[in-house]
Amino acid sequence: MLQDKSAFSREGPLSAWVVIWLMIFQRLHPKGTLSVAVRELSRGAIRRFVQTREGQPLSANTSAYSQARSKLPLEVAEKVSDLLFVSLQEQPKTLPGLGRAMFLLDGSTLLLSHTPELVKTYPPARNQHGASHWPAMRVLVAHDVVSGLAVRPCWGALDGEAAVSEQGLAKQILERLPEGAVALGDRNFGVFSVAYHTQLHNHPGLFRLTALRAQKLNGGWPPPAKTDRRIRWTPTREDRRSNPEIPADAFVEGRLLAFKVRDAIGKWQKLYFFTTLELPADQIPNLYGYRWNIETDLRSLKREVRLHMLEAQSPAMVEKELVLGVAAYNLTRGYINQAARALALDPRQFSFSQAQDTINAFLPAFANARTDQQRQALMQEMLQVFAQSKLPQRRRRRRFPREIWPRPCPFPKRKVATKRKAATAKKGVA
Repeated sequence: MLQDKSAFSREGPLSAWVVIWLMIFQRLHPKGTLSVAVRELSRGAIRRFVQTREGQPLSANTSAYSQARSKLPLEVAEKVSDLLFVSLQEQPKTLPGLGRAMFLLDGSTLLLSHTPELVKTYPPARNQHGASHWPAMRVLVAHDVVSGLAVRPCWGALDGEAAVSEQGLAKQILERLPEGAVALGDRNFGVFSVAYHTQLHNHPGLFRLTALRAQKLNGGWPPPAKTDRRIRWTPTREDRRSNPEIPADAFVEGRLLAFKVRDAIGKWQKLYFFTTLELPADQIPNLYGYRWNIETDLRSLKREVRLHMLEAQSPAMVEKELVLGVAAYNLTRGYINQAARALALDPRQFSFSQAQDTINAFLPAFANARTDQQRQALMQEMLQVFAQSKLPQRRRRRRFPREIWPRPCPFPKRKVATKRKAATAKKGVA
């Protein structure tokens, strides 16, 4: 892939391998600046992999590393991310009674730097009050329900003429799931196009439905509780208009299920599902209950790997940062899964934040270890720290209102002027 790429010659200090290593290191480091990466290159564990002339010191300037990051092809970053996922997913752990891997689908929004190129590619979100200042990218992720490992995400514009929906991105990410894996999604994915493409790629699916869609699939009547009937789901005219690749005679055979359950505060509510799984009906709500894991995984991606806002200045760099950021997340998940296997615990019992702190603390010691005995001793010590990095087991799940305390702001907030306001101001000046 790097043939004829003079920017990454095998003799130069900044090979593609070194650049990818440093970009992943940036995501795992609490500060994560270019300066931190270059200083790690000079004195850290990566130094012995850098080839330089004898006696020639490495510069602490960040310009060469910045240029190398820009010249790194996106295809190479994607290949690295895919290889890491496949190698870490070699021994998948399945849920009891399911017998196959299950991946949780969900979408999120990432903010980007305000540059002309990014504003054009990823237009800021708009509402009745006007446009936002920050460009926004829609991202769709798929995470393993047990291990938390993530396949390479899909993305697109949140607004503008090239805007993409989560359902549209789901068509792409279903191609990346391991063979035979179950796809689980909430009501946003409980539409015919997602169910059809899930079947097209030979994946079983479990999707929650809205009450209105469940009523239509039930012949116009709301499905009563304990409903479990086989249906043939066919596309509507609107489904085919929005998804022209779906043939007119397309259909998906599965089951329509309805349940009446209590929520976290004890209030009764109805849940409707469509699934192609051949499992007892009482297992379906239990499987859907694991969907909450994707919320904590997205929080780890945004907070711990710092993907909530990407500060790159061009669309190409934003995409590389996102791809290698997920690779950095998977490396941390790989450590967690190995520790869980050694301690005979569930990987979801560990705190992602504390696991990342443990890895950052022990990596320099591992880099300086010279014998297998030293590495084994460090591993045992690391496992002891991992054993104390578990999440608390609360009898009652804590609930907080969706409110925030206002932060003091000595300066007024800037607002994006609409065209109408700008025109009025111009007339007033004239």
